[in-house]
Amino acid sequence: MIIATASLKSIPGSPFSTSKHIEVEKDTKESHADFEKRTWKERCHVVKAGKNKGHLFIPPMMFKHAIASTAKYLSEKIPGKNRATYTKHFLSGILVVDPLELPIHVDDVDHEWLFLPSNGQKGGGSRVNKCFPVIHEWEGDAKYLILDETITQDVFEYHLRQCGQFNGLGRFRPQNGGYYGRFTVENLTWIKAE
Repeated sequence: MIIATASLKSIPGSPFSTSKHIEVEKDTKESHADFEKRTWKERCHVVKAGKNKGHLFIPPMMFKHAIASTAKYLSEKIPGKNRATYTKHFLSGILVVDPLELPIHVDDVDHEWLFLPSNGQKGGGSRVNKCFPVIHEWEGDAKYLILDETITQDVFEYHLRQCGQFNGLGRFRPQNGGYYGRFTVENLTWIKAE
């Protein structure tokens, strides 16, 4: 197994935003606007315990899904394997188990209001105001566990850099037609685990 630690940094003008499902119930006499004002921070991923309790984090599965979908999009062929691509190797051969904790407390996170379809579907009929958390700048280390030896350091780094450019993380990322969540790879360490 290889432990690849990537130092990632947000691209200026490409904030990170989440749209986690809100599990809080709406009060019977509460308007939609009042519900959004009261609960929008529920869309954040928040550390629940420990010294960083209340801080935001980027879930590990965001990193895993982002690089796997980048591999699918690129469909790069494996040298010497006819038409086989790296897609399935990135899907099942990489794990990300630790979140990337951010030095931002949930009480200090910025937000933005958007006028969106009420059913969450593009082109939906009725529209409502919704509020989402926005992190304008972020950086930190994401640790990828490379279980599949088909994925070399050069192949992984190429896919990760492409992931940061045109796939991204979170809500309104390029993969979904937006421009949020883009990042650069500032450094990459590649260590074979015992």
